[in-house]
Amino acid sequence: MKTLPKQPLLPPQNTALRLGATGFVVGPLVDSLHNQCLLKYDVAPITLPSSLSSSVDPLLASSWVVPPLLAFAYIVLGYILPRIIEFLPIPKEDRLDEDDFNENNEGRNTQQLRNKALLAVSSTAAIIKLSEVLQTHASIQVGAIVLNMDAGMKLQLMALVDSCQWVILDRTPAALIAATVTAFGGPLSELPFVSAGFWEYIPQAADYTPLAMIQPGGAVEGLLSSAFGENYRDLTLSSITGPCYFAVTLDAIAIARYFYSMEEEK
Repeated sequence: MKTLPKQPLLPPQNTALRLGATGFVVGPLVDSLHNQCLLKYDVAPITLPSSLSSSVDPLLASSWVVPPLLAFAYIVLGYILPRIIEFLPIPKEDRLDEDDFNENNEGRNTQQLRNKALLAVSSTAAIIKLSEVLQTHASIQVGAIVLNMDAGMKLQLMALVDSCQWVILDRTPAALIAATVTAFGGPLSELPFVSAGFWEYIPQAADYTPLAMIQPGGAVEGLLSSAFGENYRDLTLSSITGPCYFAVTLDAIAIARYFYSMEEEK
């Protein structure tokens, strides 16, 4: 097996540019698959109306703020975060070496990684669309059986689908850890933007108040009040976005592997 040189923490320039461009263009398109049922953009909104009817949801609902954010996110989630995790002192049998970023399999080539990246994008789009279906339906019908879906069941179903995506596409510990961390941290990263009024989650989707448990008094409350305002406890997010962040992370990692393999061919 060919031994690749140890990868740096930061991506090569061409890999970073390609990842950023993908996040800038493809990211908002995939993200918009569930935006209409989750949130409303208040700053620099982008709306592409449907040609069918004015009563139909627009084809695209996003904001000009989103493309640069996703460009940065794809670089961090797709390349930098997995590399940081690979440097952690985890047991050798569970650790990725230099070849594992290219999946540690003989016979892997750029074309195979390209196909896997395309599958990652399409499966992530399907998962995000599933979140839209679950968010807008209180029950789902499987044959003659009607299943009533509460928020907990919806999250469990999304987590199951996420797990299947990881098993099919990746199976590496670093990607699993990166995606899991992002599933919890991704929604929290939106708090500054929600607080600043860039976007807000609509009442039907706003079911997660991560700062509500902060007790009055102390340095933490003062810090949060300075960062997010006096009403920081009322900032609401949507819990179903966590599994979506998981899928997007696997998506970005698969794309990063493909772009990095192009560097190795030079």
